[in-house]
Amino acid sequence: MELLHIDCLGRPLRLRGSLAGWQQLTWDGHVVSEHPASTTPVTHFTHAFSLQFKPPGAAPDDSEQPTQLLQVRLELDLQWQEFALGFQLFVNEKLISEGKRTTQEIESQVPSPSAPSAKSGGGAHTVGFVAIGLKLLQSAKFIKIALAGATLAAYSWLLSFHFAVALIVCLVVHEYGHLRAMRYFGLRTKGIYLIPFFGGMALSDDKINTRWQDVVIAIMGPSFGLILSLVLWLVYSMTDHMFFAALANFNALLNLINLIPILPLDGGHILKSICFSIDDRLGVIIVGIATSLGIYTCFSLHLSFLAFVMLIGGIEIALEWRSRQFSQLLPLNRYGQVFSTIWYLLTLGFLVGIIWHFANSGDPLLASPLRILQS
Repeated sequence: MELLHIDCLGRPLRLRGSLAGWQQLTWDGHVVSEHPASTTPVTHFTHAFSLQFKPPGAAPDDSEQPTQLLQVRLELDLQWQEFALGFQLFVNEKLISEGKRTTQEIESQVPSPSAPSAKSGGGAHTVGFVAIGLKLLQSAKFIKIALAGATLAAYSWLLSFHFAVALIVCLVVHEYGHLRAMRYFGLRTKGIYLIPFFGGMALSDDKINTRWQDVVIAIMGPSFGLILSLVLWLVYSMTDHMFFAALANFNALLNLINLIPILPLDGGHILKSICFSIDDRLGVIIVGIATSLGIYTCFSLHLSFLAFVMLIGGIEIALEWRSRQFSQLLPLNRYGQVFSTIWYLLTLGFLVGIIWHFANSGDPLLASPLRILQS
């Protein structure tokens, strides 16, 4: 991830790094210093390099303007939890810049825009309708409409038209939760794409910088889904219309499945961000005990499906835990780890509670989501 981006002699000086201690410093797009990854925790770094520097405004072939040899040194104090970065930039041992960076600044930074791609002109003999067709295919709005239509047709064929429309509403509400979180963090969004028999996707043009962003963006989808199920439950209690009960129940199952701790599902992003932010032995032991208790509880409640996927998710995270140090995402602090865990467990518990409630209503249709979890 990009830790620092400052001006140095009129050119950009950028520092990228990871939790493992790897750092790469570039000046005007050229690598000038690099630190390898290390198993030993390091909090102080020094980057020193020399520059053949010609003052700004001088022409590249201006032989009368002398080139200066400058010694540049960047001193860094860096800790990841709580994140804090302080820097001092020296040129020929003279301090020219210093400052600090916070979690909020890392969270709000956006990637530098890439150079615009060249557009090729059309030939004189290009057929008009082919050009229009290509423009339509390149249009995000056209793709969204086409995918939404295909999704509606697929679910109408599989279920019924009315339930297909209702299911699409549930998917859109879930994906809108992701979209709202992306916009909250200032990420540019592409919108919601519905995919037949797959669900939906909320896409962004930007990359996230922190584990907190990953957690919030991932969990806001199921959270919006939970709110929708509660609203549908309320409507059912007021109207006694079985359609709303079935939709609330099915929507709860849909969002519960998204919380399974396996990538690329939302639960995989949440649990991975929490686990990969833990850097001490006690935290690892607590996560191991909590995962074991979760699996045992699911088996005790005869939720075999949930117990099985929790086991698979735990194994997946355990196998990849050592690679967390090479992540380029800012880890969660202790408060973020606890808050994210509670948010995840509460959302999971409420969704299971909704399914459990409707399963005890005596209606075979409303009992089917629980049977899926018990299978």
